[in-house]
Amino acid sequence: MRVYTTTEIRNVAVVGHGASGKTSLVDALAFVAGTSKRHGSIKDGTALTDYTADEIERKYSINLALAVAEWMETKVNLIDTPGYLDFTGDALAGVFAADSAVVVLSGTAGVEVGTEKVWDYCERRSLPRLLFVSLMDKEHADFERVFGQIKERLTPKVIPVEIPVGEGAEFHGIINLFSKKAHLYKKGTKAGEYEEVDVPPEYEERFAKYSQELIETIASTDDTLLERYLGGEEIGRDEAIAAMKAGMLKGELFPLFCGAAELTYGTRALLTKLVELCPAPHERPPVEAQKWGSADRVSLKADDAGPIAAQVFKTISEPHVGDVTLFRIFSGKVKNGQELWNAPREVAEKLNHLCVAVGKERTEIPELHAGDIGVVAKLRDTHTNDTLSTKELGLVIPKIPFPEPVITIAVEVKQRGEEDKLSTGLHKLHEEDPTFHHEYNGELGQTLIRGLGERHLEIVVGRLARKYGVHAQTGKPRVAYRETFRGKSEGQGKHKKQTGGRGQYGDCWIRIAPLPRGTGVQFVDEIVGGVIPRQYIPAVERGVVEAAHKGPVAGYPVVDFKVELYDGSYHDVDSNEMSFKMAGIQAFRNVSPGARPVLLEPIMDVEVWTPDDYQGAVMGDLSSRRGHIVGTDKDGRLTKVKALVPEAELDRYATTLHSITHGRGTYRMKFHVYQDAPPDVAAKVTEARKKEMEEARA
Repeated sequence: MRVYTTTEIRNVAVVGHGASGKTSLVDALAFVAGTSKRHGSIKDGTALTDYTADEIERKYSINLALAVAEWMETKVNLIDTPGYLDFTGDALAGVFAADSAVVVLSGTAGVEVGTEKVWDYCERRSLPRLLFVSLMDKEHADFERVFGQIKERLTPKVIPVEIPVGEGAEFHGIINLFSKKAHLYKKGTKAGEYEEVDVPPEYEERFAKYSQELIETIASTDDTLLERYLGGEEIGRDEAIAAMKAGMLKGELFPLFCGAAELTYGTRALLTKLVELCPAPHERPPVEAQKWGSADRVSLKADDAGPIAAQVFKTISEPHVGDVTLFRIFSGKVKNGQELWNAPREVAEKLNHLCVAVGKERTEIPELHAGDIGVVAKLRDTHTNDTLSTKELGLVIPKIPFPEPVITIAVEVKQRGEEDKLSTGLHKLHEEDPTFHHEYNGELGQTLIRGLGERHLEIVVGRLARKYGVHAQTGKPRVAYRETFRGKSEGQGKHKKQTGGRGQYGDCWIRIAPLPRGTGVQFVDEIVGGVIPRQYIPAVERGVVEAAHKGPVAGYPVVDFKVELYDGSYHDVDSNEMSFKMAGIQAFRNVSPGARPVLLEPIMDVEVWTPDDYQGAVMGDLSSRRGHIVGTDKDGRLTKVKALVPEAELDRYATTLHSITHGRGTYRMKFHVYQDAPPDVAAKVTEARKKEMEEARA
């Protein structure tokens, strides 16, 4: 592969809902362009960009992957992204590394929830977009229906550039509205070859309608063209293409194409339009970077003469290779073996074996120009979202805003002794995938993993076994309950031990009283007359605080109470700090059951975004989870439902919400307050906790 300059590069993210035909399209485009030597298939596990064991086994994309199509003296970097919402982090990374996008829709399913999500991502970055209706050869494919859905649910600014000849099993060509010719495909064509003929008579009326619509839409984006069109002048192909590209850059129109990737139908026309209509990197707005450690900003244009700045948008861990880093050069050019600087991590990185990736194959290349996408292996300490630049400037490009995890499960090793391997594996997996988080929660005694859905975490656990040899099992995360008091109580704690020689003696009297929520624990020294010497009073406090870690209801930490130490006695020889600490523990255990202890449960502040159609079902479900609906607000196309819900009732809520709203609902939650658990809930929790403690002792 030759070295391409900035003007000869197109960076295109291929996005859409799962199973809409993205990976098959990328495979077909690279094959028809001749960059890939084999036309692979998802069914056979040979697709160019679905090459990991997980993807071959499941037959859908899990990771972002790269391919290249060399066409019309241009290098089209194709970024194949996963479509299922559990892997939306990689779709977002692809959108941020690209300068334009092809939004792929299934000819049978049309606009789906994933299509809406990726459309919103592209909107956020103001990416110029083409739309491609794929799977036109499948039963029930319907171009008109999909076109109508796009207008209604994505944008009214969509305009067909091609219309299909036949649909389903009868699909055998496309009519190009620019060339005013029909491309009829030869059965069994290997690389999208076609015969160019006049528009078939039965399509002339449809062609005339769409052709007029296309030229009117293009003309309306340019006053001069509009004037000429209204004056009856014909607008030439080159002028129309230039005006369409300008309209796409401004977000004023979105051209629509169609085809069947498995048969390679429509791929040549799409490749040509990717080159003609998609912007080269230097035609996109500059990126604002910051000098690390200062407020100075630097505007980065895709220019070889500019300062070097490259952002890592994906890290892949490969056996026998280690970390493989995918990066986009936003400014400057880089050479094989060049050393760059990662300012926030203060580490120099050498770009040995600079490569271009086509699926899992990598080709070493002497240099990459501004705007290009490259791959390098074995960087020391550079991960996803890091920026590489020169040490003098130390630039940092704004991070890709990866979504926060929505589901949490507990994970533990099946074999004792593998805990360190588990920790290492989870750390590596987070570096590969920033939407996956993990932590060890000491209070709950559990390792918790967080992700974007059950499928996401299922794949993480599978990778732990395959890549890192850690066989883990998953479970429900425990809930961090608390206890407190509703009444007052007082009493004694006495620790006395005689063992022949010097004994142990500590004696204290305490009062316990409740405090307002959020106050914490207060210890008040009311000792008069030296009945307990000063030096032993802190030991009593330590004993009380330690004992309060296991409350009288179900053994959970006790919060928001006051302890007054008001009396006691000591022995000149046998008293010491340890004796009074033990007396403090005894006092708390003796007195706390009389202070009307109650169980507190954590209440979460939950915000759910849902289409109006599902609002009633969402609110009903939250109420069934003992939730209290606080209110609703309109938020763009969606309604935001606010509710306060006990944490214990929200296990796997992401899965239920996905089911209720057909994947269109999202939510976030944060801790709000602790409040009294209802008696039936407290009884259940106490019973479960008793059983848990008995098992632990056994």
